Parts: sequence; structure tokens; C-alpha cells
Amino acid sequence: MNVLKKIRTYLAEPRLAGKNPDTEEFLDLHRQILEEKPMMNTVFAEFYDACINIDEKYFSGNGKRVEIGAGVSFFKKIYPQIITTDIKQADYLDMVVDALNMPFENGSVRAIYGINCFHHFPDPNQFFKELIRVLNSGGGCVLIDPYHGPLAKVFYKNVFDTEGFDVAQPSWKNDSLGVMMNANQALSYIVFTRDKKQFETQYPELELVLQFPLKNYVRYLLSGGLNFRQLLPNFLSPLLKLVEWLFSPLSKVFGLHHIIIIRKR
Repeated sequence: MNVLKKIRTYLAEPRLAGKNPDTEEFLDLHRQILEEKPMMNTVFAEFYDACINIDEKYFSGNGKRVEIGAGVSFFKKIYPQIITTDIKQADYLDMVVDALNMPFENGSVRAIYGINCFHHFPDPNQFFKELIRVLNSGGGCVLIDPYHGPLAKVFYKNVFDTEGFDVAQPSWKNDSLGVMMNANQALSYIVFTRDKKQFETQYPELELVLQFPLKNYVRYLLSGGLNFRQLLPNFLSPLLKLVEWLFSPLSKVFGLHHIIIIRKR
């Protein structure tokens, strides 16, 4: 374990050292890092494409399309119709929105997209109640969050000091120390896999349509994400994408993120 910590320390993005993840300064640094990483940009663009494709395939209605927990998202650059929001203010976002208390009228939203934000919610139950309220019938939510496969469990347990990965957490609620601090990255596993029957019983208005691991884990890992140095040059991205395609049958073993599709009945 000490070896893993030394590797993590060596690979950590030096500009983030000692910075509080809940500050505007940290968000600005993440935005700068993302702009410098074409490989990571491609991975995020694939996240956005997946959200839109799922929306068009599984959801219906004419309401708003909203990204929650957007952070440094560039979703709107690709899909201008998206309303980009976060609980923290930023000039490049459309609105400040708390996903547990959304400022939208009942039944006024067609789709909600949340990328790497669900595990930060202190009370998922309140989020689900808000989904039921704001979504129109046939509308839905696409979540992309940390996966729970063999590689993901090792990865998420050892990568971040500010977030854990506890599949045994008894409650869905999480007593976080801030928006970003002390989150449990296993929350989507807990709610939608371990406690799937509980979710379905407690929220009959919401249909858990599908969940599956994503396949772009090689480029995500080697790009260093937003918190670590990139390990390979950008010109190798096409080759890495080919490797992902070749190993796509093993995404349940090596995947780092998964998609959860929820639809309002």
C-alpha cells in the first residue's frame, strides 16, 4: 500500500497540491488542466455523446435538458441546448443548481445528466424525489459515475485522499465535509446494484432502465484524469482507442465508469 501511495504522490498534478477541492481556485485549475489534455477532452466528449444518444433513445417529452454537477464541463460547447449547472458558481455555467432542491417547475424537464456527481450527493433520496417532481412522464436521468469492477475497486480505493470507496456503507446518506470532500465513490453501486430492490420498491415512479460499464477506461486512466499527470502522449490516442475496442468484452473487469439510466414512468 505504501508503494501505491508513493506512485500516487509522484503522479499527482503538482498545481493541485494543498488546494481545497471545494474552492473556486481548485475549479479553475481543473478547467485549465482539462484544456491542456486533448486525450481527456475526447473521453469527456464521449461521455456527452453517450448522454445525448441515451436521451434520444430512451426518453420522451419536450422539457429542458439539464446537466447537474457540471464542474468544468464543456457539454454546452458541443450541445448548445443543454443547460449547464453546478452547486458552485462559475461564469461559464448557466445556473447555480442544488440537485437536491432544483429550481425547476414540476414536470418541466425532459432529461438530467450527471457526470461524476452522484456520489457527492449527501442524500440520494432527496435527489430521487426531485427527479420525480421535475421530470415529465417519459423523461429521465443519465448518470455516469465510478464503476465497481475489479480494477475500479482497487483504483478508487487508492487514488484519492478526499474520497473513499466503501461498498459496505450501510446507509445511502453520506455525511460529507463539503461538496467534494469525503464522498463515497461506491454510492452508485450501493444504490443501483447492492440495494436495487430497495430502490425499485421505494421509487416505483422511477424505472431503472439499464446500467453498463463504459469502455474508454484506457484513455481515461492514461490521460491522468483531472488530478494526475498524463502518462502517454496524445498522438497515441487512436491506438489506445483500438486497444479499448479489442478489450471491450472485458469492460466489466477493467471499466472505471458506468452508466445508469433512470426513466420516469
